[in-house]
Amino acid sequence: MKPTLPPLLVVDDEKNMRLSLEAIMNGEGYQYRAADSAEQALKMIVEQEFFMVITDARLGGMSGYEFLGLARQRFPHIPILMITAYATPKLAVEAIKAGAIDYLAKPFAPEELLHAVARCAERHRLLSENASLKARAGEAYRLEQLIGVAPKILELRQLIQTVAPTNATVLILGESGTGKELIAGALHTLSKRASANYVRINCAAIPELLLESELFGHEKGAFTGALRQKNGRVEEADGGTIFLDEIGDMSRPLQAKLLRFLEDGTFTRVGGNQELRVDVRLIAATNRDIVAAIQMNQFREDLFHRLNVVQFRPPALRERGTDVLLLAEHFLKHFRLSMNRNIEGFSKGAQQELMSHHWPGNVRELRNVIERAVILENTKEVQSSNLPDFHLETRLRKSEPAGTQVVTGSLNEIISNYEHDLIANILEQNHFSLTRTADQLQISRHALRYRMQRLNISLGSDEDPNFTTKEASL
Repeated sequence: MKPTLPPLLVVDDEKNMRLSLEAIMNGEGYQYRAADSAEQALKMIVEQEFFMVITDARLGGMSGYEFLGLARQRFPHIPILMITAYATPKLAVEAIKAGAIDYLAKPFAPEELLHAVARCAERHRLLSENASLKARAGEAYRLEQLIGVAPKILELRQLIQTVAPTNATVLILGESGTGKELIAGALHTLSKRASANYVRINCAAIPELLLESELFGHEKGAFTGALRQKNGRVEEADGGTIFLDEIGDMSRPLQAKLLRFLEDGTFTRVGGNQELRVDVRLIAATNRDIVAAIQMNQFREDLFHRLNVVQFRPPALRERGTDVLLLAEHFLKHFRLSMNRNIEGFSKGAQQELMSHHWPGNVRELRNVIERAVILENTKEVQSSNLPDFHLETRLRKSEPAGTQVVTGSLNEIISNYEHDLIANILEQNHFSLTRTADQLQISRHALRYRMQRLNISLGSDEDPNFTTKEASL
């Protein structure tokens, strides 16, 4: 479905004139609406979008000049063309000063009118295109923003480059803060649709009753408050990409309508009967356990299979090893420039804290932590004292009921992750004392250090350069 112009509005109290103008406009493919008074026209402009208005100067009731003055105050973005049978140079000047885009005297050649209408139509198209370009200019999604050297991140970059040029539907599964929106944006930026619109909707942020209208639009009078027809976001994304974040929170009735839309790109607006069609690539994401949601009858299995053409699983930050420090340096550079702070890096103690934390909020949490540190730090290095107390996050994570977390990966990966989390938590409880932690775990201090090295749990300056893996058996 190609983007179309809204209709134009003709205001004239002579029926024959309205019919004549309707024939001219329909012949050129313009949508046409008519009002027999200025009062009716003002109501119609409130209820519906028009790309221009054509009004007679002399009307029963409110005059065309009075209408022009009120319309310019209330709807300054709508161009208005004035026509009259009593044309004088003085009246023409008054009309232009009052805000009319042009002034035609009766009788006029149809070509004169069509030329003025074409100029307004082109103006509307240019304004719409400019708004779209401005919206896309604010998007800075690039593959380079996916920072890290962890194997899973390198694989993720390669998969994005492979999938982006296709039109495949994509499902992104991962914890909150792992970069799902960044992946979706990079897929659009590297696709053949990059010059078209990229529309994002957070399904969890919009009330259930309004989400369908937001997605597919509604007709005038479809529900209380629907004063005018509204195009949906899928129409705005025609030719481009739409990203549905937190799709796991979408209601089952709307899931059924989305499933139909995914099949052939067709939909109907809320309260409407006309079947519309768009060409849109859909990317969806959720941080929910989608399998558990299907088992609990909260998410349609057929929709999952339709979305799951290509699946992305961005890793949690705790699984990315030294990427924590790479990302911390990246955020430090960003915030020290924006805040004009002379901070060169992180102290050994701060690095230790960053590497030891579990990061339940993932990259988003790390970004906030670095922003806070840059605000508070007065030395040339971020000190551990200016990092937050992570004990609260640790307690929140431990309070999660057993079995609520998603367990994925091989047995060795699951055991390794559990061992990493266990040692990191006990270290934090013991204020990073190796001796007390080793005693609590009932292993030697050297065995503890060996496990920490294997699991990428760093203690910064406390590391023993003479330690070897042989000592782990002592």
